[in-house]
Amino acid sequence: MAFAGILQAIGQVQYIARHGESDEQALAASLNTILVTNPESTADVYPNKEILDKGYQLIQNQLGDGSNKDVETTRYLVGVLALERKLSRSPNGLGMLAERINQVHRQLAHFSITDEQVLANLASIYSDVISALGPKLQISGNPAFLKQTNVQNKIRALLLSAMRSAVLWRQLGGKRRHLVFARKAIFDTAVKSQQK
Repeated sequence: MAFAGILQAIGQVQYIARHGESDEQALAASLNTILVTNPESTADVYPNKEILDKGYQLIQNQLGDGSNKDVETTRYLVGVLALERKLSRSPNGLGMLAERINQVHRQLAHFSITDEQVLANLASIYSDVISALGPKLQISGNPAFLKQTNVQNKIRALLLSAMRSAVLWRQLGGKRRHLVFARKAIFDTAVKSQQK
């Protein structure tokens, strides 16, 4: 689920970067994962199973034997996992992240999670805490859309969501080498999960 969560967020980043618009329900579902900081189970982080279907589909595209692999998706995934490793080694970064996410919780008393002000806040958390850790992810897309502040904010907020799922994936024992050595197992699990 956590790995599907990463790809689900990355898929949305690509869509917004190319088309300038987003599926509000999928966007809200991804952003809500950021706010679940003390889950009792993985399912608590991803209560909306339908939304994860896209993530499961992307796992199958990326890890399957077909020709659906997307080099850009792989590049973003590798970038997110590299930033997550840096974050996990940064006690300052983790503390600052928790503090800033608490501010978002307070903001949600007045606004929905997809409100422009909340998106701007989530985007600034990504810029201040995550981007500062290492090489920035270069997002490809339509330059006309990528110039728009609202599009930039959505993309950064979704990258923060991808980071949330990457943290969870690592906490549950996920490692980059699994993408090579446990590819078939991850692929099979994604197929089964999608059918449920």
